[in-house]
Amino acid sequence: MKTMTIALLITIAAFVTGPVSAAAADDSKLKAATRDVESGAKKIGEGVETTAKGVGKTVTEGAKVTGDKLKESGKAAEPQAKSAWESTKDSAAAAAASIKAFFGRLFSS
Repeated sequence: MKTMTIALLITIAAFVTGPVSAAAADDSKLKAATRDVESGAKKIGEGVETTAKGVGKTVTEGAKVTGDKLKESGKAAEPQAKSAWESTKDSAAAAAASIKAFFGRLFSS
């Protein structure tokens, strides 16, 4: 009978302490999982930061290239602009000469 009582007490003790140690084990798993989530979140944050920096550099470099292209376009257009101005200037000079000749003939007769 004494052996049955001891066996019963050991069984009861196992049932009582079993869930407690299992709860402790689950708690350690929870903490480990939480650390994994925190670590992943930090990595995601670093990834977002790196991506944002990359986007910023891309925009900056794109603006520089666009500025350079506009400068090149302006330089390429200069000869045409000068040519157009020279054509306009020549046309104005020819018109002035025609008007002078017209009035010269009109009043000389």
